[in-house]
Amino acid sequence: MGKRIVYREWLIHPEHYWGLLAVLAAVIAVGGAAALYMEHEGHWVTGMTNSVVWGLPHVFAVFLIVAASGALNIASIGTVFNKPAYKPLGRLSGLIASGLLVGGLLVLVLDLGRPDRLVVAMTTYNFTSIFAWNIFLYTGFLAITIGYLWTMAERKGNKYQRPVGIFAFLWRLALTTGTGSIFGFLVGRTAYDTAVLAPMFVVMSFAYGLAAYLLILMTSFQWDGRPIGPKILKRLKDLLGLFVSAILYFTLVYHLTNLYGAKATDFETFLLLRGGIYTFLFWVGWVLVGSVIPLGIIYHPRLGKDPSWILATCTLVIFGGLSALYVIIIGSQAFPLEMFPGRTVLEFGAPGDVGGTVAPYAPSLPELLLGIGGVAVAMLIVSVGIRVLQFLPESLSDKDMEGLAEAAV
Repeated sequence: MGKRIVYREWLIHPEHYWGLLAVLAAVIAVGGAAALYMEHEGHWVTGMTNSVVWGLPHVFAVFLIVAASGALNIASIGTVFNKPAYKPLGRLSGLIASGLLVGGLLVLVLDLGRPDRLVVAMTTYNFTSIFAWNIFLYTGFLAITIGYLWTMAERKGNKYQRPVGIFAFLWRLALTTGTGSIFGFLVGRTAYDTAVLAPMFVVMSFAYGLAAYLLILMTSFQWDGRPIGPKILKRLKDLLGLFVSAILYFTLVYHLTNLYGAKATDFETFLLLRGGIYTFLFWVGWVLVGSVIPLGIIYHPRLGKDPSWILATCTLVIFGGLSALYVIIIGSQAFPLEMFPGRTVLEFGAPGDVGGTVAPYAPSLPELLLGIGGVAVAMLIVSVGIRVLQFLPESLSDKDMEGLAEAAV
């Protein structure tokens, strides 16, 4: 007879809980004010130009959406691949995935320039555009995740848990592939025109979603005095190491492919050697801080067992993810667009207009505040969810996890 997992609400002190909600609400209010300011004044108050049309808010939005898909991976491992040790983690996995997706979509909508025309975008579709497909992928993912949570929490729905889990697993693979394909299908941009971006985004979602999940799981358990055993921590941090290593592999393949062909030589020289902030964020943010250092900590015989260092590793991976998406989204736009192959295009118009030079871009404060506001929305959803409903197991200690057959209500 397998052990049964008991779930309880988040029982931190009310003063701490309401204090947390107040801080998150304040951050969301500031982010909303920043969005209204940009909407009222126009995008000239941002750092965006005619060349760089996706700025810092898009970096936050894409990161949150990609991480949402990856956060649900924990539930998939327990249900789809029938790993009992991961089943008690499934409920929180679904909640975090939903929260991250809602936060990312809010930032995306408010950064469109005309959020009042969202209804048009949701009712008029051009199915030759990957953007139209993504509307269905995002909204479908949220609906499927809510249904998935019902099968995990309701006894009557337990028998549907595996088929719904398989469907959710396939759907989120399609979602992340679609997000990567937004960039991979843009053949006009030298940096984007490659199919490697689709599987790279899938692997990125696994790593960034797991890092966010671990950060929330460990923090919420620590604040509530709930135990997490070394064995389950080792499973999760080793899995994170595998995903981070996979990102490095795809990064290497992506750039070696570009360097092999003469078409992308100028872009690779720009990004890897002469790109200023983009070169710095690639080597320091993406590769060193976001990949190499976390791998060193994860596989260190002593640091890899310390919960504090595991938390630090998750933070570094998230920073590396934001750096990677900044380079991919903004750096690739800043590189001059090849308007007429084999011809020199003189720069015209205001600085930053489409021309023959690297487009300048400096994120404005409202853009940063909007992005952080989206993160706060996601954290607010998770905080309220674990406080009101039974998403968290009472214990994940090694003793309580031994002989576990399946998660139960």
